[in-house]
Amino acid sequence: MTKDDWLARWLPLIGERAAGLPILELGCGGGRDSEVLGAAGHKVVGIDLSAKAIGNARTRAPLAEFHCQDIQGPWPVARAGVVVASLSLHYFPWPETEALAARIHETLTPSGVLLCRLNSTNDHHFGASGHPRISDDYYRVDGEPKRFFDRVAVDRLFARGWRMLHNEEGVIARYDHPKSVWETTLERID
Repeated sequence: MTKDDWLARWLPLIGERAAGLPILELGCGGGRDSEVLGAAGHKVVGIDLSAKAIGNARTRAPLAEFHCQDIQGPWPVARAGVVVASLSLHYFPWPETEALAARIHETLTPSGVLLCRLNSTNDHHFGASGHPRISDDYYRVDGEPKRFFDRVAVDRLFARGWRMLHNEEGVIARYDHPKSVWETTLERID
């Protein structure tokens, strides 16, 4: 399997914008990105709903702080210069997704950055077609709700209060099959 090193090119920007504050990682999973950020010298505070994933993350990034909780609950970080949300903002109805984006915006310091990856509507290996429809580009995949984004949806989600620094659709080799995602880097503007 190919190493998924999507954060590598953003490490200089992350270092600049973190400004000594902890990096908030929403949906940290097993700690793959936490490990990269920790190895670069950052304090990481990760959140994930899965206790098993949090256990794996603690092994991968022992100096990071992890919380087993829903990302819609209260966050353990009041302010952050950087928020990372890789494949974690797609489980919710549209109004709740917008509310999460607004919370991230409010948590970031002025000129803070959000680095996120979102499921693409072209992600057919992982549920963008062939599953019961909940609403537009939102399906029940293996019993769980899952949202998929096209360029219009990405632009709409981050239309107010953000400057888009990077937005590109691509394929990552993180799982058994190629996965189509939007990789988006945004700066908070007021």
